[in-house]
Amino acid sequence: MTMQQQGQERNAADLHIPVLMKETLAALQPVLDAGRDRPVRILDGTLGMAGHSSAMLQAAPQAELCALDRDEEALEMARRRLEPFGGRVHTYHCRYSQFEEALDDLGWDKVDAVLLDIGVSSLQLDEAERGFSFYGDGPLDMRMDQHSGAPSAWHWVNRESFDRLKECIATLGEEPQAGRIARAIVDARQKSPIDTTAQLAALVEKAYPPAWRAKARRHPATRTFQALRMAVNDELGELRRFLDAILGRLSLGGRLAVISFHSLEDRMVKQTMRYWAEGCRCPRHVPVCVCHHVPEVEILYKKPVQADDDELAVNPRASSAKLRAVEKIAEAVS
Repeated sequence: MTMQQQGQERNAADLHIPVLMKETLAALQPVLDAGRDRPVRILDGTLGMAGHSSAMLQAAPQAELCALDRDEEALEMARRRLEPFGGRVHTYHCRYSQFEEALDDLGWDKVDAVLLDIGVSSLQLDEAERGFSFYGDGPLDMRMDQHSGAPSAWHWVNRESFDRLKECIATLGEEPQAGRIARAIVDARQKSPIDTTAQLAALVEKAYPPAWRAKARRHPATRTFQALRMAVNDELGELRRFLDAILGRLSLGGRLAVISFHSLEDRMVKQTMRYWAEGCRCPRHVPVCVCHHVPEVEILYKKPVQADDDELAVNPRASSAKLRAVEKIAEAVS
């Protein structure tokens, strides 16, 4: 690694501020405290720059970590950051929905603490060439794994139909001007391809009605870029597949913490956790329970935990972060 690369890596690590750090540690604390006396297995499904993982390993000296990330650049930086923890760290380049393959490779049947931080990292947002942000001009990429071979945002913008673009921007971006924006994109690409983030951002801004632009608190392209990023990386599908499988691999007394940044993601997490926490699931007309289902988890917070004023002053990007957590209290009735 050159001196310039080392400097860039240090800058990236310095700029990255783990969201809701103290709140996440508090949610997982009983499990991490147990890790001072016995081996504890931790799964970090979205390693990023390893801020949360480093803190968890420091808090639980006997713990081992299985850490996943599909961003190769971030994973390589995180590996170097975690080198002081030696053989306690096991990293995998994969989607977090593939966590069971990683656990099976390690021979881990269960894990005790699980963290999922499903926000976009500062590393991704701040590098214009990754194409995630409209604040710096770069290629329309937005793939978290640039070597996956999956279609990039360029494909969505230049190849998808008007109807699919409109649905994507309206649903994933929750953008009320989705139709106008999709029409502007389709009309523009008929003249020449839309190749860069700056081109797309300018198109979206121009598509916004002047009155809406004047009152907008954020850049008009914010929701459109969010929608395309989520579509390119199948973010809701990833989360659904993870939630469908994780409870079966969480040990009794184990804890799961999920940090989300999007209302659709938070809703999925909330509804799934509530489903896990249900008792009897018999139809209402059945007078006596025959399903014998018992709650599998205890929900730790009635409302999602959000960043306080002190954190927001240092890291404004934490404003939309929501933490939800559960403790597993029973195995599913087969």
